[in-house]
Amino acid sequence: MNILTKVVFIAVLLMTTASVVHAKEGGDQYPNGAETFMSGALPPPGNYFVNYTGYYSGTLHDPNGNEINPVKVSALWDTLRFVHVSDKVFLGGNLVFHGILPIVHQNIETFGIDNKANGIADITLAPAIAWHTPDYHVVSGLDILLPTGKYDKKNPFKSIGTNNYSYEPFVAVTMLTPQGWDFSLKLMYSFHGENDHTNYTSGDEFHLDYGINKNIGDWSYGVGGYYLTQLVNDKQNSVTLSNTKTEV
Repeated sequence: MNILTKVVFIAVLLMTTASVVHAKEGGDQYPNGAETFMSGALPPPGNYFVNYTGYYSGTLHDPNGNEINPVKVSALWDTLRFVHVSDKVFLGGNLVFHGILPIVHQNIETFGIDNKANGIADITLAPAIAWHTPDYHVVSGLDILLPTGKYDKKNPFKSIGTNNYSYEPFVAVTMLTPQGWDFSLKLMYSFHGENDHTNYTSGDEFHLDYGINKNIGDWSYGVGGYYLTQLVNDKQNSVTLSNTKTEV
């Protein structure tokens, strides 16, 4: 059994999921840094279901890194993921379709007041194509993020959705060596639609996930991370706003 066969299914766990806490208007729906290994390698043809959970907690900080009291955020989510890898070949690769349904419990504490929200966050749908060679594995597609999450214009602290469509073309590449090394890189470009409740549109963003890992048996060990830069300033009421680009 080769390295790909043993660990390829784990790649399904690390494909994009919808984020549940947003730091800015129309914030990121993709959890940056989620795909740091095997991001370009998909399973063989078949239907796959993955259920996984996550927890996040944190506090608000100003641009200088100082904590701003008393804003605290916590979120617990359970994500259902459905993946279909087809045996149909297009452009030399297997057709792939996946959908992600995140269910969220979120609480944002402000001035001692709990702002709780529960329900379905923004759903992701995507067509893609996966290619395989003995050493390289590539997947490319288009994530379509839907404004299905609860959104409260009067109290955004009770929102678990962005209230805008986003379109994110991506390409992920994984190189697997006979020695068990995995070098993975996923490149993404995000186009955000307008929030029709606030007439606000977040600017385009380029971001990437990366990982260098060693596969030993059924486990993979290594380092990974991400980089994001906003290339276009935000807009409100079709007017471009200055100094709204972000980088992390």
